[in-house]
Amino acid sequence: MLALTRRIFATGLLAAGLFAASSAVAAELTEFRIGYQKTGLPVIAQQQKIIEKALEPKGISVSWVEFTAGPPLVEALNVGSIDVGWTGDAPPIFGQAAGSAIVYVAALPSQGTGEAIFVKPDSPIRSVADLKGRKIGVAKGTSSHNLVVAALEKAGIGFNEVTPVYLSPADAAAAFASDKVDAWAVWDPFFAIAETRYKPRILTTSAETLKVNTYFLANRDFAAKHPETVSTTIAALKEAAGWADANRDKVAEALHEVTGVPLDAQTLAAGRASFGIGPVTPEIVASQQQTADRFFKLGLIPKAITISDAVWTAPSN
Repeated sequence: MLALTRRIFATGLLAAGLFAASSAVAAELTEFRIGYQKTGLPVIAQQQKIIEKALEPKGISVSWVEFTAGPPLVEALNVGSIDVGWTGDAPPIFGQAAGSAIVYVAALPSQGTGEAIFVKPDSPIRSVADLKGRKIGVAKGTSSHNLVVAALEKAGIGFNEVTPVYLSPADAAAAFASDKVDAWAVWDPFFAIAETRYKPRILTTSAETLKVNTYFLANRDFAAKHPETVSTTIAALKEAAGWADANRDKVAEALHEVTGVPLDAQTLAAGRASFGIGPVTPEIVASQQQTADRFFKLGLIPKAITISDAVWTAPSN
């Protein structure tokens, strides 16, 4: 009996050792999945293959997954089908309110003048105040959604005094073209495409309305398990930002090459873009918290959230 017990104990130790070994192998990262949209710093990094070069010595390949807007990107982060990704200010707020497994790992500059609310040039709408009672095409849960909310608030118009028509950028473009919405709120390069096509009247931009950032996000578990990969990626994005600032004349071509968006539209988008990446500072957290509180007050998110609960801290060593 004693011998049998020893054999069972030894077998258990062997099984535990094999399990631990297989878990260690499973924990080794071989593919890094990045979510991106059709503009901004991640696209420059993709074109320059800066992240690929930084991770290749570690045996990690990089795959890029394109999204048309931030909300589906955040959902992909939540379910773990991508590891990191870039969005505007609103998507992570909606995601956190829904319990998504995401963390803020870095902050990028605002869309600035590359995001706007605009109308056709022959529209009778002359100002944000004139949007009262009108239909506004916008993608729900995006930075442009926040722009609409903040712009109306600034103009003294209640969000309940307009009709938001929640559409993806592609569907909103069709609705705007056929006059099924009175105004459209969207970011570059969709805004730039509309500018080249319609010469629209711009009612306001993000730069004129509110001070916000865009964000580099990660799946929470991924950031906890692979902090070095996250930190390496942030460093690579800083390198890409340096290249973009030093080669402004080539940025539009780089964006066009990756996204297929017409060069004239990407030239517009590149000319007004700000490139950079840095830490999520207490000031940035406070600004993002104000946005979250505004959304909760309007009933756009189901519960109050604390932004700082979702901010990742890089290991000190």
